[in-house]
Amino acid sequence: MSSTELPGVRATTAASSQVGAVRVAEGEQLRRVSLPGLTLSVRSRPPARTGLPPALYVHGLGGSSLNWSDLMERLEGDVDGEALDLPGFGDSPPPDDGNYSVTGLARAVIRHLDASGRGPVHLFGNSLGGAVTTRVAAARPDLVRTLTLVSPALPELRVQRSAVPTALLAVPGVPALFTRLTRDLTAEQRVRGVLGLCYGDPSRVTPEGFRDAVEEMERRMTLPYFWDAMARSARGIVDAYTLGGQHGLWRQAERVLAPTLLVYGGRDQLVSYRMARKAAAAFRGSRLLSLPEAGHVAMMEYPDVVADAFRGLLRDTDRTAADDEGGS
Repeated sequence: MSSTELPGVRATTAASSQVGAVRVAEGEQLRRVSLPGLTLSVRSRPPARTGLPPALYVHGLGGSSLNWSDLMERLEGDVDGEALDLPGFGDSPPPDDGNYSVTGLARAVIRHLDASGRGPVHLFGNSLGGAVTTRVAAARPDLVRTLTLVSPALPELRVQRSAVPTALLAVPGVPALFTRLTRDLTAEQRVRGVLGLCYGDPSRVTPEGFRDAVEEMERRMTLPYFWDAMARSARGIVDAYTLGGQHGLWRQAERVLAPTLLVYGGRDQLVSYRMARKAAAAFRGSRLLSLPEAGHVAMMEYPDVVADAFRGLLRDTDRTAADDEGGS
């Protein structure tokens, strides 16, 4: 089950600046992409050199493109990276049709890729973003070169107790009740709670990273659609978990053709570590990175390790492609 993830927290001390009220890490650029009925905020980091293959990063429930800043920085010499804010999150306004289902969010990612002409990309997804990118890879294999999933929100028979509050956001009336019950909490208290839920070791977040997260939480709490986007997206995950047949997420995982890297944290309180083996069996020819000390956002806690694992996937994928071309 996905979670309310840390909005904009970073584990490093890289300098950052403000564009309006939206935080942009040093070396990054932020732009708006307008599509019919949809506006997306896209964060990018200029690649270290020209000709690098494109990559796209997709965050989880309650997160934003900022969640990928550390990994994007590590991989700027390997890929030409972009990270988008899903509709209703980060700096992206809600979609005109109010569709926060996993399929609706996957459609937004596909529309962005089709409009930008950047595909096929190296596609990354965390938590809810992992479910979304799994659906993208299954539906549009032509858009995905490789798939990297960090604690993907795929259906579990036994949801961990710590993930239950997030699932309850999908119940009508609960978001309004939760808002009333927590209205006296400060942004700092909210961030500490989410940090404790999402990190295997919250002490890895620097004081600067914590301040950035508090500022971002304060900004988001002023948005009139904040809780609606959270509730509808949580409902979208729950609905996706109940789908069977060819639309079920596990069935779609089996249809993914792209080489896949799976990353699971041993201290993840939201997506069970025991699901790693099932995922490795479902995604054909996948490779598994297990991080016993990591929580739900391994790309933020251990960006160097995740970056090295992706580079291994990239090397093997390029080698296989070269062999195929040489044999044709």
